[in-house]
Amino acid sequence: MRRIVIALLFLAFAGDNVAAQGFQPLLDGKRRDLLHEALSGEMAKEHVIAITRHHRIQASRGYRDAADYVLDQLRAYGFGEGEAWVESFPSDGRIVYQTWQSPSGWDIDFAELRMVEPREERIVGYPEVAMSLITYSNAGAVPAELVWVGSGIRDADYEGKDVRGKFVLATGYGGEVHRHAVIKYGAAAVVCYLDDYRAQEYPDMLQYTGMWPLTEELEHVTFGFNITNRQGERLRRLLESGQKVVLRGRAAGIGLESYFMDVVVARIEGSERPDEVLVYAAHLDHPKESANDNASGSGATLDMAVTLKRLIAEGRLERPKRTLLFLWVPEWSGTMAYIDGHEELTGPELGGKYLAHINLDMVGEHLELLHSRMYITRTPASLPSALNDVVENMARMVDGMSVRTPRGSLSEPNFRVTPYGGGSDLMMFIDRKIPGVMIGHSDYTHHTSDDTPDKVDPVELERSEIIATSTMLYLSDLTEAEALDLVYLVGANSAARLGAAARRAARLIGDLPGMGPYQALFEARNTLTHAAEQERQTVRSVLQFHDSRRVRDAVSSMEKQLGSQEKELLAMLRQQAPQPRRAGTPVERTEAEDKRVPVRLTRGPLDFDLPASRLEPEDAAWYASSEFTLGSNARFELVNFVDGKRTVTQIRDALSAEYGPVSIAQVGHYLDDLVKVGVVRWR
Repeated sequence: MRRIVIALLFLAFAGDNVAAQGFQPLLDGKRRDLLHEALSGEMAKEHVIAITRHHRIQASRGYRDAADYVLDQLRAYGFGEGEAWVESFPSDGRIVYQTWQSPSGWDIDFAELRMVEPREERIVGYPEVAMSLITYSNAGAVPAELVWVGSGIRDADYEGKDVRGKFVLATGYGGEVHRHAVIKYGAAAVVCYLDDYRAQEYPDMLQYTGMWPLTEELEHVTFGFNITNRQGERLRRLLESGQKVVLRGRAAGIGLESYFMDVVVARIEGSERPDEVLVYAAHLDHPKESANDNASGSGATLDMAVTLKRLIAEGRLERPKRTLLFLWVPEWSGTMAYIDGHEELTGPELGGKYLAHINLDMVGEHLELLHSRMYITRTPASLPSALNDVVENMARMVDGMSVRTPRGSLSEPNFRVTPYGGGSDLMMFIDRKIPGVMIGHSDYTHHTSDDTPDKVDPVELERSEIIATSTMLYLSDLTEAEALDLVYLVGANSAARLGAAARRAARLIGDLPGMGPYQALFEARNTLTHAAEQERQTVRSVLQFHDSRRVRDAVSSMEKQLGSQEKELLAMLRQQAPQPRRAGTPVERTEAEDKRVPVRLTRGPLDFDLPASRLEPEDAAWYASSEFTLGSNARFELVNFVDGKRTVTQIRDALSAEYGPVSIAQVGHYLDDLVKVGVVRWR
């Protein structure tokens, strides 16, 4: 009982000490106030407005125009040729960077969709509504009858319907509809409209969709249009009333072409440790207007870069000790091309000098207009880092600041720290073992024509900028005293997180269907022991930024404290479990171990469709069956745990601790398939 009381008292202290003592920011007041004064949400929004004027589809000429704008601004604010530049990577739909097919280049001048029967009417036109043309449409012209096919993304949608040579009306995603209707069933072109929960409230909203053709599909791409729910439902009603509907569509210009993906790079050289790098990234691509996604992240990153450059030049801010790197990228594909061209871009675990990454993706939402909040996405369990604690502390600091701008909102800060989730470029850096955190928001206008600059708030832009800039300056220049303070903060947070992991573990006992009590106890213990090791690694990660003897001693002491907490919590779990029928009843797994060790053969996250896209149909069918239960984040993490040392069983245990129990057989099957498609081998 005494051990349980000690553990509970320790958890109570760890969880409540910050509240009891009052919030204590990591950053000193002088730098905080300087950044508050100098960073400008208003200027960031000016950049947002300028960027939204470009139809910046990946590998398109419009994207290059936006990249030129960013580079011109960097030049105007003092970045020389050796400090800011553009790196271009060939992109034609055939070139592959690691496992990622490059998108085709693309350029269209004009497009229009008209109804000619039962009456003459112009439905939509490009470029005035840029999202109206499905991206990566080819040039062409066709008058054709319209056929309704429902979602248009399943073979069953086409049963009993003759779509050859016709327009297809559907509610599915444009590229998938085109893949079925045009490439598989011979339709001439497609027309798609939004039909989700948003369309009911915003019937004049138009969705952004793209063809994203595979290499083998490039020669078969025609064109397609996105229209509003109001327009789509009206066409559907005409068809269902028995009327013949004929459309005329045309698109003029180059269409698909061989072009480039451009990455804009800016660099502020470190004064003492220039080889150690802290990275900001924001994806610059997306259709005109796409303001919050992600002109906001691009505009904020641009204001951060030029503000720091100016403050250093004016002598108001010391040059950071470590190098700050700013990247404006074509999301995923362009980041992968950049990583492919820079083998040195790796984190400490792989022997590299890239210490941290902050991804800014959708950082300017007007909280009141969009009913949104800020999300700070943590690193996954495969990459524990004190970066999480620093970013959260900076967010709490900003939460207590009065950030106001002349044209900004009167909203109050509203942020939430969330577990790792993919969906943006942070995953590219995490794969290279560079700890990455994302600052972002969500809102109903995402990937629609309603994502316009009027919904971007200078106040929220500035809050995001202060959080991101404060974090990197703090880590860049971390003093011994600050590092010791950080060890205490991380240790307290780690103790609280370990207590939460114990609670999750305790709930597994008796709550796992199909498992006996001792197997459930094994899973509970597995959850807790992995969590404890991750928290020790989190504390140790402080040494990547300052490793003096005093800091090493503090880290060692904190690790021992966490070890004691782990021991007490494990004893609590054992006492909670059903008592064994006889002494010495083992707590063990019921599945045979798999001691094979997988080794990765590629860099960067695997293409989302792997391995199924390269398997024979009978093998690929497993991924659509109920036997396969791994979601996208779990698959990403599974590959992250492949380090050339862990066995299949050890990978399974790490994955189960993070996402809940999964079988060794399923993990082994997935890895076997990765071996089949040539991205993993067995050691």
